[in-house]
Amino acid sequence: MNTTVKRIDPASLNLKEQVVAINRVTKVVKGGKNLSFSALVVIGDPSAKVVGYGVGKAKEVPSAIRKGIEAAKKNLRRINSLDTTIPHQVLGVFASSQVLLKPASPGTGVIAGGAVRAVITACGVPNVLTKSIGRRNPHNVVKATIVALEMLRDRNTVAEMRGLAVEKL
Repeated sequence: MNTTVKRIDPASLNLKEQVVAINRVTKVVKGGKNLSFSALVVIGDPSAKVVGYGVGKAKEVPSAIRKGIEAAKKNLRRINSLDTTIPHQVLGVFASSQVLLKPASPGTGVIAGGAVRAVITACGVPNVLTKSIGRRNPHNVVKATIVALEMLRDRNTVAEMRGLAVEKL
């Protein structure tokens, strides 16, 4: 399935960012150790149902976070969701991490762990049940969650794919 992704303009959105993980990285060189930081950042606009992630690396933490935010703005994706939850259960897989997202009734809230919670709250889904299966590496869990959110389909899309009217679903 070859789909083209339409670029989303971050200037028109009310983006909120959240730092998921900061990692201290050392590189051993001839003269000693070079210390740098890596930051995984998730940004999103809950009202527009847009989410993105980015990784930034720099010698200092604030610079790494800023670079991560800039990378995330280039990686925004729109998701399909209902007003209060997601339309159906979905399993997102990236590398050895799997994330299961299940619809929840109103008032449940976001039942999720750290990296999954950051993505779900950034995209503005108020009620969802999640389960992280496999490896818990924050980078892979964030990517698996976004893969799962991209797999969500609304009723109109499903009806169009099946060649049926929306009323017949």
